[in-house]
Amino acid sequence: MEATDAQLMTRYVGGESEAFDDLFRRHAERLHGYFRRTTGSQELANDLTQQTFLQVHRARRDYRPSAPFRPWLYAIAANLRRDHFRARGRRPEVLQDEVTAGSVSPSTSTASDRLVRRCVGSLPEGQREVVVMHWFSELSMSEIAGSLGLSLSAVKVRAHRAYKDLKLCLGGEC
Repeated sequence: MEATDAQLMTRYVGGESEAFDDLFRRHAERLHGYFRRTTGSQELANDLTQQTFLQVHRARRDYRPSAPFRPWLYAIAANLRRDHFRARGRRPEVLQDEVTAGSVSPSTSTASDRLVRRCVGSLPEGQREVVVMHWFSELSMSEIAGSLGLSLSAVKVRAHRAYKDLKLCLGGEC
């Protein structure tokens, strides 16, 4: 039976470095995708992913095994992302078309893929963050609420508004 994230964190806090490696393997790719989609930059996504796991290491003794790991991880990630943009005095960029950003070849990207990226990128920042965490990082609404420090109802409102706007945009009305 595979260890849970909480069990891995407990083992890591106890000095078992292989447990950290397991957590990294489980979460790094999806976390990197979160950063890539919310910053529009492959390079920044690489940096923020590394910084997140460095912060996990630094805060490892603060983790409570009774609390779910993913919301804790994404809370660290969301705070690092916000801090990055705040320090530079600018807002996050709208999602780039990954074809023009060079991470997807034109032959593997369809017009509908590009439309979805454009529509998600046109959402207000708070709504976009919820959609990316929910659909691409596969966090539940309650995990997103925990990650962002919001109430569950606030996350649901953001999601509802975002999905309503996405429906309009994907229907050609944006």
